[in-house]
Amino acid sequence: MITAATKSLGPWERHAMAVEEVARLMVRILGALEGAKIPFALVGGQAVALWVATVDEAAVRITKDVDIMIRRQDLPEVRKAALSVGLEYFEVLGVGMLLERDDPNPRRAVHLLWAGEKVRPESPLPSPTLDEIETVDKGKPVVSLSGLVRMKLMAYREHDRVHLRDMIDVDLIKRDMLVHLPAELAARLDALLRDAGR
Repeated sequence: MITAATKSLGPWERHAMAVEEVARLMVRILGALEGAKIPFALVGGQAVALWVATVDEAAVRITKDVDIMIRRQDLPEVRKAALSVGLEYFEVLGVGMLLERDDPNPRRAVHLLWAGEKVRPESPLPSPTLDEIETVDKGKPVVSLSGLVRMKLMAYREHDRVHLRDMIDVDLIKRDMLVHLPAELAARLDALLRDAGR
């Protein structure tokens, strides 16, 4: 949203501000969860960016979303930690999110996913549990690479396919992953690998 304060800025400056806002939001919520000792893992586009950066920082794609996986039973503590940094919990169509108290715009939300539960009833597998996390940078917990690949293959929207291609391009995803996937997900990954000449 273009506000009075940003009206005088050009598109490039507004773009830079938007990127910085996402980074600040991520730092705020991760700091709050870490401070409250609540188990969590980064998932979604930010997790993809972290994994890709372990191989080639120039291949990292900017993403506007912050997606965090938590245990459902920890939601009351998550809400309390989020409030301490100015974020309030809302649920829209069964999707939990944390929004800025002063500017509750869903486009700038922290989206919550439930560890060990299916995102949709028709999903072939549940989301990973919080046992399936790794710390790839300064103790920041991120879903394991295999867990992230499964989540992206299950969602399989256009941006999920883009994220999967990004990971294929830097050799994070290889053919040996196919044997660990259900047939439906293996077929999706096989098609992406073939398209990439892998």
